[in-house]
Amino acid sequence: MGSIEEEKLVQMVHDFIELESSEPIFSVLTNSRPLNDQTKYLTTLQEILKRGSIGESEVVEDVAKHMRNKMEADKSTCLKKWLVKCLKRDGHLASLCRTSWVTAFGPGQYEYIDIIMQEDHGVSVRLIIDIDFKSQFELARPTPTYAELTNTLPSIFVGDENKLSRIVSLLCSAAEQSLRERGLHIPPWRRTAYMHSKWLSHCHKAPSATSFRSTKCVRVSSNKFSKWTPPKVKPKGKNLGGGSGLTTQFSNMGINCR
Repeated sequence: MGSIEEEKLVQMVHDFIELESSEPIFSVLTNSRPLNDQTKYLTTLQEILKRGSIGESEVVEDVAKHMRNKMEADKSTCLKKWLVKCLKRDGHLASLCRTSWVTAFGPGQYEYIDIIMQEDHGVSVRLIIDIDFKSQFELARPTPTYAELTNTLPSIFVGDENKLSRIVSLLCSAAEQSLRERGLHIPPWRRTAYMHSKWLSHCHKAPSATSFRSTKCVRVSSNKFSKWTPPKVKPKGKNLGGGSGLTTQFSNMGINCR
């Protein structure tokens, strides 16, 4: 690696550490040593990814089992709700979460799944599951260093908030450096604070279903999650014009997610 690239990498890490120390809520690399080459930078990410509890490993196995044949599917709300139901059948306390936040350039919104686990010592641990994690860090014209980092990321993330925060901070710093080296503007939605807001801001949980029977998702005008229920059918009167009550109610419904 040339001396100029080494200086850029050292400066990137220096800026990253200074950024994290200025934001206490996301200070996650206080014990990290300065990274002076690409190998150590990548190794740090690999070390973060491989750490996890036994309970986390069990969740990873369950998620992989259900998503094995759905990796190419659209990561829609319906798919996430389906996965929540599957995880509940496995005995997990799973929920579909939606975060929302406001920025200077407009509001942001994101969805993911969380599981509340009880550790042996009685402390609750919140695990975050994102089935579209890797794509959140994609960049146009990435540098080789950044491309290698993103290729290391799992397509589906499972981990606690601390693990997620460390990964996001590391990747955001690398993304900013990649964009600078390519002479590209750093958009505000690529900044660390914005990316953290996707998973670590206040979330609203979708209401739990009362049963595990098959349900359909419908788009409703209030933009809230809703369980599909069959419309009531009114008997057709002799003097009623037009279609039946069933036809009328279906025409007023949103689009089914399949």
